[in-house]
Amino acid sequence: MFVDSHCHLDFPDLAGNLNELLRKMVENQVTHALCVSVNLTDFPRVLALAQTHDNLFASVGVHPDYENLDEPDAQQLVQLANHPKVIAIGETGLDYYRLQGDLEWQRERFRQHIRAAIACNKPLIIHTRSAADDTLRIMQEEGADRAGGVMHCFTESWEVAQQAIEMNFYISFSGIVTFKNATALKDVARKTPLDRMLIETDSPYLAPVPYRGKMNQPAFVRYVAEEIARLRDTDLNKIAAATTGNFFRLFRTARDDYHAAH
Repeated sequence: MFVDSHCHLDFPDLAGNLNELLRKMVENQVTHALCVSVNLTDFPRVLALAQTHDNLFASVGVHPDYENLDEPDAQQLVQLANHPKVIAIGETGLDYYRLQGDLEWQRERFRQHIRAAIACNKPLIIHTRSAADDTLRIMQEEGADRAGGVMHCFTESWEVAQQAIEMNFYISFSGIVTFKNATALKDVARKTPLDRMLIETDSPYLAPVPYRGKMNQPAFVRYVAEEIARLRDTDLNKIAAATTGNFFRLFRTARDDYHAAH
């Protein structure tokens, strides 16, 4: 019924309790989850989760917050993505909130990920924080619309959402949309076309109300869907069907893998 389009089940806070988390997913009708890579050192853990569990998928990429690394190039990312359980490139993007100074390395890293996604024909998972203008500019310059993808854990304006949608991207809402003070984001959730919407947890972070402040998990993605249904004054099943359908439409190889297994 629901799909968590972005989580980090390999992180230590969650990895030690995996069987319980998978059981909670079943209880809450969360059928699948995408485990997202944040650096190449830990990528094998992410891939191992996806290989071990039919209903988990993986991505490969390096988050913009990770400094002083051997920078991945597009060819390396393409090679790592050449596995049926790796369904996306990322997460990648720009983050000017946590890091200061000359961030040209961040922008170049982002470009390499976009080029990799185009080369291997897999969608992008984009993280942007306090960097919307540069994020959109680089997406346009590199032709990111050719790969498509998702603006994950979206917290920007409706204008930014519109520009991303025009470039063949989906808008993904996290537990933040349930927060009382997220007035502008709630408005974006009302306006985003249903055929361009995804839901996620970004667990172990950003647990939705009523679990705000506690450790997040994929089972809680249903609360994101419930809030969006409330905001749009529509049936929860409609949000579930749309966001699940969108997930398998965007992440084409996940759909193929799922059908092959069933």
